[in-house]
Amino acid sequence: MKILKTQTLRGPNYWSIRYPKLVIIRLDLEDLSDRPSNEIPGFYDGLVSLLPSLVEHYCSPGCRGGFLSRVQEGTMMGHIVEHVALELQTLAGMTVGFGRTRETSTPGVYQVVIEYKNEQAGRYAARAAVRLCQSIVDTGRYPVEELEQDLNDLRELAMEAALGPSTEHIVAAAEARGIPWMPLSTRSLIQLGYGEYQKRIQASLSSGTGILGVELASDKEGTKRLLAEAGVPVPRGTTIYYLDELEQAIEDVGGFPIVIKPLDGNHGRGITIDINSMAEAEEAYDAAQAASKSHAVIVERFYRGRDHRILLVGGKVVAVAERVPAHVVGNGRSTIAELVDETNRDPRRGTGHDNVLTQIELDRAAFQMLERQGYDLDTVLPMGQVCYLKATANLSTGGIAIDRTDDIHPENRWIAERAAKIIGLDIAGLDVVTPDISKPMREVDGVIVEVNAAPGLRMHFSPSEGTPRNVGEAIIDMLFPPGTPGRVPIVAVTGTNGKTTTNRLTAHIFKQTGQIVGYTTTDGIYIGDYLVEKGDTTGPQSAQVILQDPTVQVAVLETARGGILRSGLGFNQCDVGVVLNVAADHLGIGDIDTVEQLAHLKSVVAESVGVGGYAVLNADDPLVAAMAGRVKSQVAYFAMNPDNPTVQNHVAQGGLAAIYENGYLTLVKGDWALRLMEAASVPLTMGGRAPFMIANALAASLAAFAQGVPVEAIRQGLATFQASASQTPGRMNLFNLGEFHVLLDYAHNPHSYEALGGFVRNWNGERIGVIGGPGDRRDEDFITLGRLSAAIFDRIYIKEDNDTRGRARGSAAAFIEEGIRQIQPDLKYDVILDETEAINTALDQAPKDALVVILPESVSRAMSLIDARRPISEATTLQPTPEAPPEPPRLEDNPFETGFEEFVPSVAEG
Repeated sequence: MKILKTQTLRGPNYWSIRYPKLVIIRLDLEDLSDRPSNEIPGFYDGLVSLLPSLVEHYCSPGCRGGFLSRVQEGTMMGHIVEHVALELQTLAGMTVGFGRTRETSTPGVYQVVIEYKNEQAGRYAARAAVRLCQSIVDTGRYPVEELEQDLNDLRELAMEAALGPSTEHIVAAAEARGIPWMPLSTRSLIQLGYGEYQKRIQASLSSGTGILGVELASDKEGTKRLLAEAGVPVPRGTTIYYLDELEQAIEDVGGFPIVIKPLDGNHGRGITIDINSMAEAEEAYDAAQAASKSHAVIVERFYRGRDHRILLVGGKVVAVAERVPAHVVGNGRSTIAELVDETNRDPRRGTGHDNVLTQIELDRAAFQMLERQGYDLDTVLPMGQVCYLKATANLSTGGIAIDRTDDIHPENRWIAERAAKIIGLDIAGLDVVTPDISKPMREVDGVIVEVNAAPGLRMHFSPSEGTPRNVGEAIIDMLFPPGTPGRVPIVAVTGTNGKTTTNRLTAHIFKQTGQIVGYTTTDGIYIGDYLVEKGDTTGPQSAQVILQDPTVQVAVLETARGGILRSGLGFNQCDVGVVLNVAADHLGIGDIDTVEQLAHLKSVVAESVGVGGYAVLNADDPLVAAMAGRVKSQVAYFAMNPDNPTVQNHVAQGGLAAIYENGYLTLVKGDWALRLMEAASVPLTMGGRAPFMIANALAASLAAFAQGVPVEAIRQGLATFQASASQTPGRMNLFNLGEFHVLLDYAHNPHSYEALGGFVRNWNGERIGVIGGPGDRRDEDFITLGRLSAAIFDRIYIKEDNDTRGRARGSAAAFIEEGIRQIQPDLKYDVILDETEAINTALDQAPKDALVVILPESVSRAMSLIDARRPISEATTLQPTPEAPPEPPRLEDNPFETGFEEFVPSVAEG
């Protein structure tokens, strides 16, 4: 077997909307292509002996052992690789269950799709599964030690890429609220929400955490001084910088016992407690200074009591935990060393933050604690005797946490909330030493020892004992108070043709509301009136540029097939998903071989619309209209034919639609109709003579209306949007060169040629075409382009793209010639492969009143060649005026217009 290609999907995709994280391998079974598993000697036994847990895979039989029964009966190796890759991840602690295997149009070559939790681990698991299965085929076995190495590698990959426990907990709370999130590329930042509503976190620091509060919390002495001045109980202490100041400092705080710690330390590093001699103090001073960035050391009175962490979010106490230092409990027969080993065997303990508890490490601090208690590693503790191994109670050093949230005294709660606000932290962790948290600190000599910014959350949501507290939910509720938005509206537009024009028009309509619109197109990323990045930006990475921008208030995203295939959508859900049409284009690429498969791919946009949103579908296109059966959202149709049965049935049931009736763009719902505008008055439609542009205008108007844009803003947008080089470059740009006109359009497939032909055939003068197509299309596609061109133009110049996309130079032109000859053998045409030469030749030889139609590879290059000839103007109407198309059947005029807003959906209702 051989893996031909591996790709990673990160959003809703062709294979699944519910499972956005998928790895796909294109697997050539080679000599196994006609050998099902039951014909491979020893394969079943070798697989089951190595991975007996595969019995839990139900597969299509739908019962325990279902998959293994398929292996016994005979199934293809691609299917087996899928299940093995899923099981390897599950055994490594990443439980996954979704997979698909499909044979491609190339016999013996399969697409194997597996779910992942971690990208690199998913890709590794796919490779390991192929290696494992091939070994069993070849030898009947796969070495157990290699399996263990695979699982260890998978665990390491997962650990390296995992979010920290605090971050992961907050992200889970965001997902529960339906708030999207994405990692940013620096400083472990996570963005929660989209556009102007976004917030950021870094562990438990939030975008609302003030730098002054963080700096103050890092200054232990400054924090203590400020709290003391406010009457908050804090330890007596002082800060020193040199060893010769130590003795006086001890005297100043009232003598032994004392605590020595670094001024700016964290995670309990460099802290020594319960110091009772000068020798201990000097050793503790050295440890604290080494852990202090400023080399400053705090000397404090030691307060006896239990160590507590109080977590405050938004100025309110949300959780309290008692922290117990790492320790072991005697059983009367085991040594301390043996007790530590036994404790570390607890499956909850590990070496990373992903574990509930941390392994106890026998380091310098542990040996000091043993010595202080009169023990060593060989000591056998009596039954029930506790031996502490660390001075501090941090979970990161092996301590445990016991939830005490319900025990805190109201006065202590009040003191903690005051303290957090005095320091100025939205999320704060207060370290409190007190004998009893259920009694007022003042009565039992309790004190606030420290105030921490970015406190760890694990002890609260996963305590060793007691009730887990969903503190992540409290943080999300602070950042996004219930009822407030977490995402900007997203309108996604897809289809075979018309995407860019419809997308730009939709964005233009939204601009009329005064909002900042971010939008992606085939020629660039735009925010407001400005270009952010030039190029074809219709994929998920470009969408995320918009969604990460804090100024964006509405996102309008052109969504092309290539991006969906490569990576999935760049968002988990949209508010309006527009599907314009589905026609033969790019077939044979990416294992999309039929128009039906292409329709399924484009339906991803419609299926990703949220429940309260709208899928805007072309009712005149059966493949698009059929998508209504797969969406979970509301549906709105647009149609050029007002008598379309799908539209009529939909509207009769109270549904929303946009139709072209009696020359008007009209919105209809239930019994009412509202004419937006006469098509001839919409510049984009070229005086109402470009039917495909009318359809684009219907789709954009309907999308905007469904998202709550006022009718007047829609009208204003339609009236002011031009099919010009500035607003729709390469889309129906008409130039007047004095003697003749030039039409520039990016038509490049049969469907777009047909749509263009309906417009060009109305020209009264000679019609000249400069035509070609992308080299990665099928031979029959080029023949079709030739046939269509012969029915549209009086004279043709055949050119090819500079980038032939792997096709031999001249091959595409030859197939276009063949198509022309099939329709009009005597039609005048020339083959000029260089695009620049072909365009210049056509312009040089164009007769008076002709229309030269240029279908370029490079819009900007063609535009510059036209500009060099100093066009008189960029026109939006044809001269001379052609015959208008026949009017469709007339609907009854609707006398109700001003009250139409009664059924206009509000933003809240979608």
